[in-house]
Amino acid sequence: MKLSSLRVVPLIAAVVFATGCSSLNPFASSAAKPAPLVSLQPSAQLVSQWRADIGDAGIYRFQPAVWSDSVYAAAHRGDVARFQGGAAVWRVQADKRLSAGVGTDGRQVVVVATDGTVIAFDAANGSERWRAAVGAEVLAPPAVGFEIVVVRASDNRLIALDARDGSRRWVYQRSNPPLALRSFSGVVLEGSVVLAGFPGGRLVVINAANGGAITELNVAMPRGATELERVADVAGTPVVGRREVCAVSYQGRAACFDSTNGNALWARDFSSSVGMDRDVRFAMITDDNDAVHALDAYSGASVWKQDALARRKVSRPLIVGDYVVVGDLEGYVHALERESGRFAARERAGSRPIEADPVAFGRGFVVQGSGGDITAYEVR
Repeated sequence: MKLSSLRVVPLIAAVVFATGCSSLNPFASSAAKPAPLVSLQPSAQLVSQWRADIGDAGIYRFQPAVWSDSVYAAAHRGDVARFQGGAAVWRVQADKRLSAGVGTDGRQVVVVATDGTVIAFDAANGSERWRAAVGAEVLAPPAVGFEIVVVRASDNRLIALDARDGSRRWVYQRSNPPLALRSFSGVVLEGSVVLAGFPGGRLVVINAANGGAITELNVAMPRGATELERVADVAGTPVVGRREVCAVSYQGRAACFDSTNGNALWARDFSSSVGMDRDVRFAMITDDNDAVHALDAYSGASVWKQDALARRKVSRPLIVGDYVVVGDLEGYVHALERESGRFAARERAGSRPIEADPVAFGRGFVVQGSGGDITAYEVR
């Protein structure tokens, strides 16, 4: 279980426990050491296509964004850049310390400052387009669309801004339980709807035009005698397929729903604080013991489990062709065979943790470490 990037936050009292524990339980011991790397006979290669550097993330997590052949990245000290082939097409300074980024729709690139200022840049040349204050801490990458930009505040409010000038369009707010995870999970802007996971195990579908709730999907139900035991927040960004939407919660369940009618396709007990990925065959989940699981995409039945990365603070998984890739706390990227879960390849992208999600890029993927190392890989 992890607390390096997620903390249990009493929303009413606004008390935040210190980070750095090895468990989401703030009273758990942090003495356990990461599992040693297993010996590996590679069946594939992680080939670095290019490398770049953007700067340190500080105490935050910065997610690279991909559009066509460009990778957009940001860092805590205010650097924002567009990379192609490892070279910076442009690099600008936001003149503020940043806490979240990057979101893009290919037209503009959006980041958020620690004081709650949302800043939009032109994706082609890096010129600033607008700034807007939302008056809240934002930790997750903004969701950027043609008409709106949606940011998620750390108190779980969703704030939609006009993509043209940053003016406020709507705010979605719901009641929260006394305890919730302090997370970096983003939202999905898919056509005319916004999908977001919330404390209490709820996945909410929201009208992008006016911020009204369309429906709620029940990923998990809080269980337990204490408030800490009842924390059941949806973790990670929801996964949207052609006809299904899937999500996983902490201390709750993983579930997939029919996106046409909201009916549950399957659900099973699970606990994750980083999230999941899905393709036409498998749902992949990193659990809170740092094991990577493959489930049948249509039934939720277990296919395999890889538990040799215990206590390595494994990232959200990403399916890349015939492989599943994850990052860890020592900057390693691990490629697992999608069909069996066996280790196929391993490379070290940097010396700092890879906490942000790996992001699909071309025929491969890109990772950004907390030290600012950005590496584009292909699995061959």
